[in-house]
Amino acid sequence: MSTEENTHKSNTRSTLAAFIVMGCTFLSRLLGFVRNALIASLFGAGGEASVLHLTFAVPNNLRKLMAEGALSSAFIPEISASLVDEPAGGKARQLTSLLMGFQITVLVPFCILAVIFAEVLIRYVLSELSDPAQIKLAVDLFRWFIFYILLISINATIMAVLNSHGRFFVPAFTPVLFSIAVISSLILFYTRLGVFAMAVGVLLGGLGQILFQLPFFLKQGYSMKPSFRFRSPGFKRVMHRWGPVVAASSIFSIIQIIAIRFASGIDDKGVAGLQNAIIFWQLPMGIFSASVTTVMFPRMSRQFAEGNNEALDDSIRLGIDLLLILLVPSMLVLLFLGKEIIAVAYQRNKFAAEDTIYTYQILKAYTWGLFPVGAFNFLQRYYFSAGNYRRVTLTACIVALADIALSLWWKETSLGVAGLAYANTAAFSLGLLVLYMPCLWHSEYGLLQRNLKTLGKIVFSMFPGIIVFVLFRHYTGNWWQQGATVINLLRLILPAIIFTLISLGMYKILKVEAIDILFRRRRVRIE
Repeated sequence: MSTEENTHKSNTRSTLAAFIVMGCTFLSRLLGFVRNALIASLFGAGGEASVLHLTFAVPNNLRKLMAEGALSSAFIPEISASLVDEPAGGKARQLTSLLMGFQITVLVPFCILAVIFAEVLIRYVLSELSDPAQIKLAVDLFRWFIFYILLISINATIMAVLNSHGRFFVPAFTPVLFSIAVISSLILFYTRLGVFAMAVGVLLGGLGQILFQLPFFLKQGYSMKPSFRFRSPGFKRVMHRWGPVVAASSIFSIIQIIAIRFASGIDDKGVAGLQNAIIFWQLPMGIFSASVTTVMFPRMSRQFAEGNNEALDDSIRLGIDLLLILLVPSMLVLLFLGKEIIAVAYQRNKFAAEDTIYTYQILKAYTWGLFPVGAFNFLQRYYFSAGNYRRVTLTACIVALADIALSLWWKETSLGVAGLAYANTAAFSLGLLVLYMPCLWHSEYGLLQRNLKTLGKIVFSMFPGIIVFVLFRHYTGNWWQQGATVINLLRLILPAIIFTLISLGMYKILKVEAIDILFRRRRVRIE
């Protein structure tokens, strides 16, 4: 088989795998919306809701260091190299056991200390809360939520192993169980436990994700038995890589924590508004950007381990193209239908029309950063695959400084909390340029020209859809003010479906690669 045929087959498999992951992630995000709509309905946009979002954000952000963020970013290149070096998998199994032992060694004492010093952390580090009742509630919730970091870290290791073996469906479907657990707990236990029903759901969901993946993990010959012999060369390489990745991920986690802290000092709705906007923004980010990165990261790691630079260059091109194809239309949907989406999802009971407008202003600011953030995250994984951790860390510092400086400036303007979102968008756009330019300098296969060709097709494809949105807005008015009703849901779905069909049709006519693969419906087996 020729190199061109191998590349085409690999691209086909990766594209189809990405869409399989997207389908699972869409279901997960859909249930996530149900979960968050239920939370908004039960707790509103301020008070208990802000405390809940604030306390859960801590373990949720820390998982980027110890779970599917930093540790996985250091682990996947090493396990991929181990599988290339020894396809039988002995080194990979040993490495996995060592990683689990490391997580237990670090996280169990960490969780215990976090429980002991919870009040100090809430009062002086994690929030600007002044109401004694809110502080007490935050401390109590934090002591439950913090154990989620241990469960999700072990779960992330299992996910990374399965992805490295080319198995994407099961890890992608697993987060669905988390939302089911939280929704069920809120429905069953809210009347008795109040906001603490959320804590029960979070912990049950974290455990459920591990148990669901376990049979597939064991089938590959791996074991849940941890190892504590940390002198293994492979494990040392993971730790050596983990340090710079932790530094970069820590910076991004700190940015989010600082944004939450700033938001808590702007007004009573600041934290909930920021978190609610991020939830809607993360729908396309989680479905499209994360799916592309999930599939392409192990592929790029294998290609680097094999020394296949031509294939690695093509992976960068394909990844950027996929992100453009998916995130540019997503940006238009959120800009034109943002208020309507928020109203249909959240506007009921304690969540009023003014809360919808408040959240939309923040969401609009984040929306401009969809592609920059998605492409930035993807290129981070490319540099991790190539072992260039220094550039990622330096770029993270640049992004953080820009974000904090702009946040301090714009939060004091009329933008308020939305200024924090605009700062995030601007900072990551700068970071994308810093990461993308070296790829162009080292590319021998016309990376920029191929990406621009795809972008041109996408821009041309969007014009008919934009006309649909403009006409829809002109003739339907402000129906979203009525809030969450069945009629409004149908009003929202109709233009979204029309826009999607028109965009797919235009992609097909213009022969956009990823969509062309789907229409050809080649029979490619993907585990």
